[in-house]
Amino acid sequence: MKFGTRLLLAYFAVIALGIGLFLYTAQDEIRPAVRQASEEALVDTANLLAEVASAHIGETFDPDEDFAHAIKRYQARVLNADIWGQAKLLPDFDVYVTNLTGKVLYHSDKSQIGEDYSQWRDVHLTLKGEYGARTSGADPSKEAFSTMFVAAPVYRNGDLFGVLTVSQPNEGIQPFLNMANQRLKQISVVVLIGAFLIALLMSQWFSRSIARLHDYVDALRQGKRVPLPDITERELKALAQATEAMRKEIDGKAYVEDYIHSLTHELKSPLSAIVGAVEILEGEGLDTAARERFLSNIRSQSRRLQLVIDQLLDLASLEKKNVLENPEPIDLGALISTVIEGKLPQLSAKSIQLFNDVPQSKANVSGDKFLLEQAFSNLLDNAIDFCPQGGAIRCELTKRGKDLVWSIENDGEPVPGYALDKVFDRFFSLARPASGERSSGLGLSFVRQVVSLHRGSVRLFNTQTGVMVELSLKH
Repeated sequence: MKFGTRLLLAYFAVIALGIGLFLYTAQDEIRPAVRQASEEALVDTANLLAEVASAHIGETFDPDEDFAHAIKRYQARVLNADIWGQAKLLPDFDVYVTNLTGKVLYHSDKSQIGEDYSQWRDVHLTLKGEYGARTSGADPSKEAFSTMFVAAPVYRNGDLFGVLTVSQPNEGIQPFLNMANQRLKQISVVVLIGAFLIALLMSQWFSRSIARLHDYVDALRQGKRVPLPDITERELKALAQATEAMRKEIDGKAYVEDYIHSLTHELKSPLSAIVGAVEILEGEGLDTAARERFLSNIRSQSRRLQLVIDQLLDLASLEKKNVLENPEPIDLGALISTVIEGKLPQLSAKSIQLFNDVPQSKANVSGDKFLLEQAFSNLLDNAIDFCPQGGAIRCELTKRGKDLVWSIENDGEPVPGYALDKVFDRFFSLARPASGERSSGLGLSFVRQVVSLHRGSVRLFNTQTGVMVELSLKH
């Protein structure tokens, strides 16, 4: 499982657990809170009715007394109340009054008049001077169908006369509990979705940095020259910097070892030729023609040494760069035409026809004009060297997707299969068909470094009529 996916699941699991715990706790807290609010209202109602009752009752509660008529009219009311979206149409309070012995003097349910309520907590505690309240139906599974009872003392002339109790079924407050629970669930779902989206964004954000670091390390493993990625996370940035420092140290050691080995191998042959020629020249008996021949050989090998050293210095300077320092817009068509014009003497010397199919319209790329001109020049020199006398070279500039591709094809002999993957390696070269001589083997390696700096690609392959090189650059 990917690290980003693990991070997403872990974050989402923590949020989901927290929301679940909150929802579970909130639902447990909402029910008693609503019951407490209802009980508080019942306390006020019971005490208010107790005062009203004390002013309108005689020794017994006669059905024709004002208090009984008022309760009856209350029960007959149609309320038409809209409480936070919940309709309340009918009253749901019941009222009863007991005397000092707990006998029911009045009850909104006439069938209960005369019953003994002395053992009910609301009546019993109130008669003792304490707060009297009770709930019928203690079964938690049927709590919605239970009823709350709150009592208040009734006084006459300052003496305790009896107890008035107001009851309300919990069924009336159940819709509000359901509405609150539903609202909580909706909010929890919204928060959960929001948390998931935030977790997804965080995961992608963090994974993107990890992916950049992975791509960077993978590119280094493949031997590519890539810049240090821009990573904002401190820990990952420190890891990327440590990797870059390690790469530089390893590359530095390998670079020196490789260069010393390659340079020794490359300089050994011309130095041996020069030393041999000098030893012969130091001898006696050479005529003027032989002396001039050996001196010419020394001059030729010295120029070759100088060329190798100069090209090595250029290549070493180029290989130290990871990015272009000052890229600028370049008209690729104009640059190619300039390079071709500079090769006209070489083309004429071998009677080579060059077909230039490069459009006159501007084809701009961003890069280093000097480096690209050198790279194009090296490719064209190579094409001319391997093109037979009187042959042809075809140049074409085309667009492929977002890339501009410059292709160079000559009529030369196909490149051996073993050499196709090595032609761009440092110091690798093939013998020129006309002279049998080899170049320094640094020209195509220089081309590859220039193209790599421009985030492009270059490849060489055989065609049915010769050999083609394709150089691709981002448009």
